[in-house]
Formats: sequence, structure tokens, C-alpha cells
Amino acid sequence: MKVLEKTVFKTRYGMLGVFALLLGFALSGCNRTPVQAAPAMPAPLVTLAKATAQDVPQYLDEIGRNGAFESVTVTPQVGGRITERHFQDGENLKKGQILFVIDPRPYKAQLDSAQATLAQAKAALELAKIQFARDEEVIGTRAISKQDYDTKKNTVDVDQAQVDAAEAALETAKLNLEYCYIHSPIDGRAGARLVDIGNVVQANSTALLLIQHLDPIYANFTITERDLPEVQKEMARGTLKAMVRLPSDAEGGARVGKVEFLDNAVQNGTGTVNLRATLPNSDHHFWPGQFVDVKLVLGTQKGAVLIPSQAAQISQKGSFVYVIKPDETADLRPVSLGQRQGDEVVVTSGLSANERVVVAGQLTVRPGGKVRVDAAGAAASPQSQPDQAAKSGGKS
Repeated sequence: MKVLEKTVFKTRYGMLGVFALLLGFALSGCNRTPVQAAPAMPAPLVTLAKATAQDVPQYLDEIGRNGAFESVTVTPQVGGRITERHFQDGENLKKGQILFVIDPRPYKAQLDSAQATLAQAKAALELAKIQFARDEEVIGTRAISKQDYDTKKNTVDVDQAQVDAAEAALETAKLNLEYCYIHSPIDGRAGARLVDIGNVVQANSTALLLIQHLDPIYANFTITERDLPEVQKEMARGTLKAMVRLPSDAEGGARVGKVEFLDNAVQNGTGTVNLRATLPNSDHHFWPGQFVDVKLVLGTQKGAVLIPSQAAQISQKGSFVYVIKPDETADLRPVSLGQRQGDEVVVTSGLSANERVVVAGQLTVRPGGKVRVDAAGAAASPQSQPDQAAKSGGKS
């Protein structure tokens, strides 16, 4: 009987514990606060630019190298010892400016000797003429023989030839003395001198100085034979020009040169043709031997649609831009790109002028999603987004 009572007691005690536990869970559930939904993400902030319509050049992009308009290596025309130098290395020279003096004393002595020889020849000629004139008066009276007459006449002719030779020798002596004073043959800039005072130089073989004419200056470059027909057509019209700038110059700092030379053959090894543009260079901005960027302008594309180059993005399907509609939603628009024009690129299809495109903040934009326009960023320079510009799909 006692065992039965203990069993009933334990059973009642266990049921009470379970009831208390369930009551505790119920009470705790009544006190729990409801879970709130996560706040919506704000629309991404983007910078916009309007597509514009402009007339732009169609061009070939080439690498060129500057060359002097004129280049002269000064060499002596007579030999001797250098006694004077009248310029500084790197000086801007004028045509006719004296550069070097070769010891003139030997050539002055030759000049004096030539003058004396000429005077002697003239005196002999004068005597021969007098004697011939005397004999000519009496030849009719048979006072002299015909042989003597012919001899006197021949003497006059020989002495005349000697005078002519002496005059030529005198002229040569004068030239040699003049060649002792070496002048600049062109306007240009002097390089480093190649000889110093005291050096003995040889006629027509010893280089003294290199002078290069820098204004105007040439830009030499090549094109492929595939582009040759179009270049020939524009050159025949007289409209072919080249925009030339140094790699360090700003995009808008190119100078216009006139293309006046097209080589007469295609190079066998490279399949290219040499061209040359002539550029103004009064400030010596360009220097012989420098590499330059050359845009050979072939024509003009009317009303081309332009966007900042950093607006164009690349995907596996090609180039695209984000176009912002009037309701501030983003539209992913596939586009075809043409040539770059400075910091902008031509859109050949897929976009119209005056449409707004995203130039910064593309990574957070979702097609069809709302955006917030950064009015302050819209006035910023395109160069302020180098990471986006690197993704541009423009052709260069």
C-alpha cells in the first residue's frame, strides 16, 4: 500500500513540473518584442554627363619622330690650323655668322704670289702687243718676213693666255683666303663643337660642327599600306594635315602641321610608307630626335555623339553605358564606340545626343533601379575618376 502511494505522489509531482515549465515558456513568449524588417538601402549616388553632338575629325593614330628642317655638318674647304672660334656650344646662329678662323697667313702669301704673277703676265702681254703693233704697220712694205709677223702675233696670244691663267690663279688664291673664315651656312642651332683652337684640320674631311634648323621642324612618321589610298586621296585634295604633340603635352596641345611629303615606295620589310609633316616651332617646343604622337586627319565626322570616356563600361557582351531616364531610373544600354577624341569617345550606335549617362558610381547602379544625382560631382573633371576611365572601351 505504501509503495502505491509513493508512485502516485511521484507521478503527480512530475506533472506539476511539466506544467510549470510550460507556463514559463508561455509567459516568456508574451514578453518578447516583434522582429522588425531591415531598413531599405538608399539609392546609389552617381555623377552624370550629357551626351553631346559635335563635328569631330577622323584620323589615324601614329608614332613619329622629329627631324631638323635643315641639318648641316660644317667642314673646312682648306686645310690648316684653327686659330679662332667665335661661337658657344648650343648657340642660336644666324646665316653668315663667323664660326672658325683657319690660319690665313699661308693663303695670304699665295694670294700675294698670284697677284705678282698676274702683274708679270700683264706686263709681258703689254710688251708683246706693242711689238706686234709695230710690225703690223710695216708688214705691207715687206720690211719684215711673214714668219716674223706670225711669231709676234703668236706671242701676243700666248701672253694673253698666261694673263688669263694668272687671273684664275689669283681668283683661287682669293677664295682659299676667304675659306679661312668659316661662316654659318644656315640659320640654326649649334651643337657641341668637334674641334678646338690649335687643331689642324683637313680640307673637305674634318667635321667642325653640326648645325640644325629648328623652325620649322619636321615630324616623320609612317602609315600602313592599307591606309595609303585614303591618304593619297586627301593629299591630292590638299587637305591632309597632322596634329602633332609630345607624349607629355595635354591632349588639346597638339600643333597642326601640313603633310607635304609622301615617300615613293612601300617599305618591303614593314609594309609601311614614310610621311612627313612640317610644323611651326618658333618657341623650340619640338626638338630633333624626339618621339611624338601624330594624328593624321583624314576627314570630319558630322554630328558625332560624344560622351566622357569613363562613362563607357565593358562586359562580356561588349561596351555599355548606364542611361538615366527622366524618372531617375537606370537603363543599361549596349553601345558601339568609335575613336577617342581627347577625354571623350564617339558613340556610333546605341545612344542619342542629350541623353544622360553615368560617369561615376557605376559599380553601385542596378538596371532599372533608382539613383540619386550628385549635382556637385557633375561639374568635376573627368580626370577625377581614373579608375572608371581605365574601363573605357574607346578605340584609340
